[in-house]
Amino acid sequence: MTKKEIVKTISEEIGLTQLKTKEIVQKTFDAIVTTLVEEGRIELRNFGVFEVKKRAARKARNPRTGAKVDVDEKYVVTFKPGKEMEERVRQLEEKDRQGRLESEQAASAQPQQPPYSAPQPPQSNDSPGYPTAYPSPPNPPTSGPGDYGSQG
Repeated sequence: MTKKEIVKTISEEIGLTQLKTKEIVQKTFDAIVTTLVEEGRIELRNFGVFEVKKRAARKARNPRTGAKVDVDEKYVVTFKPGKEMEERVRQLEEKDRQGRLESEQAASAQPQQPPYSAPQPPQSNDSPGYPTAYPSPPNPPTSGPGDYGSQG
């Protein structure tokens, strides 16, 4: 989902114009970023915690060349979901697992059909390996244009 889709959904739910809703959503995002930069942490109850953490310098490897590379320390933003969000995601997992179980049970209850195979044309006894529906392969010419082996 994009920010534009979020704005559209919220504006339809609360009856504000999309322009006003977009302004509110953007101000919310700006406040989150400002708080992270100034304080390093923002906790949104029932949603989660954003936190700025310092990642230490380390040695890495370039996957293309295999050469060792020094990676400088840097600041990263981490997110730890709140209990309510984790519970709702867990419910989604359970619903997905339940759906897979039901589809597996439905598949095992149906009689299994052999895989489709196209009918094969009958085989001829005089020319093994070639079906009678097709002509026999032509015999290669013994001499002719491009035959350089017979010139003396």
